[in-house]
Amino acid sequence: MVGVAVLGFLVALECAVRHYGLPGPITTLGREVIFPPKSGGLLYAGMALMLVVLTWRQRCIALGAAIGVDIAFWVVRSAAGIRVVDGHPFGIGALWVILGCAVLAVTRRTGRERVLLLQGVGLALLLMVGRKTGDAWLAITARARPMVLDQYVATADHALGNPSWLVGRIVTASGPIGYNVLDFVYGQLPVAAVLVALYQLRDVAADRRFPRHHLVRTFLLIGLLGPAFYMIFPVVGPVFAYGTGAEHWQGISLWAAPMPPSVPWAVADVWPRALPPVGAPHLMAFDRITPRNCMPSLHTAWATAIFIHSRKGPRALRYGGTFWLVATLAATLGFGYHYGADLIAGVVFTLTIEGALRAYDHGWDRSGIRLVAHGSTVFVALLMSYRYLPVEMAVHPWLAGPLLLLAMASVVYSYVRTSASWEPRTVLARQPLPRPEMV
Repeated sequence: MVGVAVLGFLVALECAVRHYGLPGPITTLGREVIFPPKSGGLLYAGMALMLVVLTWRQRCIALGAAIGVDIAFWVVRSAAGIRVVDGHPFGIGALWVILGCAVLAVTRRTGRERVLLLQGVGLALLLMVGRKTGDAWLAITARARPMVLDQYVATADHALGNPSWLVGRIVTASGPIGYNVLDFVYGQLPVAAVLVALYQLRDVAADRRFPRHHLVRTFLLIGLLGPAFYMIFPVVGPVFAYGTGAEHWQGISLWAAPMPPSVPWAVADVWPRALPPVGAPHLMAFDRITPRNCMPSLHTAWATAIFIHSRKGPRALRYGGTFWLVATLAATLGFGYHYGADLIAGVVFTLTIEGALRAYDHGWDRSGIRLVAHGSTVFVALLMSYRYLPVEMAVHPWLAGPLLLLAMASVVYSYVRTSASWEPRTVLARQPLPRPEMV
């Protein structure tokens, strides 16, 4: 039933994207069976998730087959003089192995073995489809929402001290080293998620079943629900609305592609040098290329989910989850991709989704319903305040700023308290008191 629903959603999204003359998620994923994939690392990360259902011998065979297929494609391209310009030279092998395991499960496995292998394949494909679905949503937002709300969010951001401008100056002052470290962390967020997920799923092959709750579920649900708010609250980000786009970083980036010399749709070229003035915000037209993918910040949402799920891991994993969260927050602000208001909304969004998933697993009781209702109410209140009270927030920053942080902190506290109450408690058996010796 779930598979049918996902397929129907993909078909509908494919039709919606093709309405704007662009390839949809089904087309782009099918193309990567032969042509260089957009992200080879993502395909291997998906294969790594599938490998948790296999034995170590089978994992080595699958990994060797994937590398062998990639080498074969590289040899053929080199012999034919074909250069990979758009995409990665590796990753096809991983996709072939995943599809091969699906065929193997249907034709050679039976019973529980078939179900477990198909679950692993489905998990890998969902990760890939989720990425393609996100790309399709971004294309739709750029074409379906010509007007953006950046002036409203930038005005409301005065209540938080304009953190994007502040962190942007710090990242600029750090030079190539600071920028490229943050750029690597920002771009490799899915890899960090897979590492945490692999730790959570490490016993699947031995237990012959998946745990009830793991990071991949939260990641996929964030990616599915988040873009819907891009259509409701379209925002492009300060580096585009108040700057020259990513051209600001072209001189020090190791990986960034060339950008246009300027963004003619911007209000002014002031990011991150000067703060935008507080005035009467209004809707502004923007180009049909830049995604409206700021509110909420899904990078913040995903990094928060990684942080939450890494708490029960070993010390190295906990430290890694904390580092990835802090570095992602610094990158989203310092690169000018998000306003501070986006980050607060992203944290509340994640905790609400995580709370809903855990409440579903635990059984919907009063505490679970209260947690989800609280998070949803705060999230809606944030969006409404950004849209209808930005000037008041900017004029009274010492009141509005703490209120925004307090609203987010209330959701954090509610989640921590509720999730702690759901944890199984270990009850120590009472030891009998020693009997007094008879005199």
